[in-house]
Amino acid sequence: MKTTNILALTLVIIGALNWGLIGFFGFDLVTTLFHGSMFWLARVIFALVGLAGLWCLTMYHSVGQEEHMRMTKQ
Repeated sequence: MKTTNILALTLVIIGALNWGLIGFFGFDLVTTLFHGSMFWLARVIFALVGLAGLWCLTMYHSVGQEEHMRMTKQ
């Protein structure tokens, strides 16, 4: 589970950086790297980032539990 969380978080960060580049500079790094005949790979990356974002939604539950655990131990 930990490996999945790390992989998902990494993909979400990649997606966030790409969206930041699009927002600030109008530059889509993923599409630039994988254009033309490799565009299918860009779509796969976008899909994986989207799935990772959905997976990271489950981390909210863990964050709430960690805070509760810290407070009850004191």
